Amino acid sequence: MSHDPLFKAAFPYQKDVLALPVADLDAAARWYARAFGLTEVERRTDPQPADILERDGVRFGFAINGGDASQDGAAILVSDIARARQELEANGVKVGELCVEEHNGRKLQVFFVVAPDGLCYYFHQPQPEG
Repeated sequence: MSHDPLFKAAFPYQKDVLALPVADLDAAARWYARAFGLTEVERRTDPQPADILERDGVRFGFAINGGDASQDGAAILVSDIARARQELEANGVKVGELCVEEHNGRKLQVFFVVAPDGLCYYFHQPQPEG
């Protein structure tokens, strides 16, 4: 299995990929460590309780901020969509079907994951042109 970085970037649906709303920081940290392979890099208490996790240099933050998790999440750009899907499934994550979408004239291979906290993730990789 490849050890090249899988996660390349993360873009929030709402305002801040470092303040995704959760109800329980410890439960979120455990789930994202197991499911997405994230590692905790920082725990904050100010301005609200938050936990920053990272993988391949890409950071995600989970915060107790009163936000609606069902209306938030992130688009995660990956280097290998098939590897991302296989890894998540191996970690017991329920993943959506792999499909192709077009955005701004570019085709993307994509799938969705809805985490137990209600946050939605859009994993995507541009299809090679040609």
